[in-house]
Amino acid sequence: MTSTSRNTSRSTSRNASRHGAKRPARQTHQSVAVRRKLRREVPSTAAVLADERDFAAMRRYRTFPFDDHAGYLQQMETVLRTLASQGVLTTLSLFDPVAYEEYCADLGLDPDHPGSRTRYTAELACTGATLPYAGEPLAELLPLLVKEADRQATWDQASALLARAGSCPDCGEDLAHAAFARATQALRQLLTALGDGTHHLVCSIPAGEQSLLAVLHATAGDGDRPQLFESETLVFCTVLAVGFALRTPGGIVSRTTTGATDETPATAETRGTAHDTVRGWSLRDSWLRPLTAAEVFTAYCTDADTGEPIPPEHGVDYAPGLTLTPPPAGHRHR
Repeated sequence: MTSTSRNTSRSTSRNASRHGAKRPARQTHQSVAVRRKLRREVPSTAAVLADERDFAAMRRYRTFPFDDHAGYLQQMETVLRTLASQGVLTTLSLFDPVAYEEYCADLGLDPDHPGSRTRYTAELACTGATLPYAGEPLAELLPLLVKEADRQATWDQASALLARAGSCPDCGEDLAHAAFARATQALRQLLTALGDGTHHLVCSIPAGEQSLLAVLHATAGDGDRPQLFESETLVFCTVLAVGFALRTPGGIVSRTTTGATDETPATAETRGTAHDTVRGWSLRDSWLRPLTAAEVFTAYCTDADTGEPIPPEHGVDYAPGLTLTPPPAGHRHR
């Protein structure tokens, strides 16, 4: 190798060394940027202890790092807001200490280990009630999450009861399927009969120690098709189907608001025109029997726990239930 070649080699080596010193820095910067972009495409799941009782139940674990529920919620909200600011989609669920303990027992996990809590939280994203987090205050989001969890629990219980209904001993038809179709038809007729307005419906079916309760909100105007929430409709029809399939007692109460409402601000012409009408139906022979106005008044103005009378509300009419046409008689399931 000549001198020139040796000098050139040294020069190239020094230049390469200098360039090599800078290259890792550029690679690191690029890697960080890529990781940040990739992080936005990896969703997160958070499970929150919504009330003091659940929080107190978790404090018995040595590895649970919090001792104040309010402070815990503040820290949780800070984490959620940080993830949202980074563009990370986060799913929020409720952490149930009792279900968590059962989960750990079933899988042989140590409940007093952070990894077990993480695994349970990840499972909730697939099986539990969840809501997406978009920066809302937890104080506003938690009541909605609790309602969603209650709705899913009701649907799970109602679905299990329907699954045990079996088949008709005479014709072999699946009783759950037939009852759900009947419930869907009953709800469709009911909303058509109620007509325009904002409707709040509650279906109650006895089921052991506690009743199955399903709530449905619907809005209709100018003869248009009622606007419904799909999840509420599914649970409502499933609960009603339980009553039809098992031929249990139960009923539906509707409260319809017409005129100016909170959603429709009152004007000088409409102020004071908002009007509520309450109606009711009981289950009989796998269909809805309309209650009389007196029966509706008694049902609505009686405390369900104590049996004591409740004063009627001002500006509310207690009207008889509307007659709904049952499906053709055909074969009657036993």
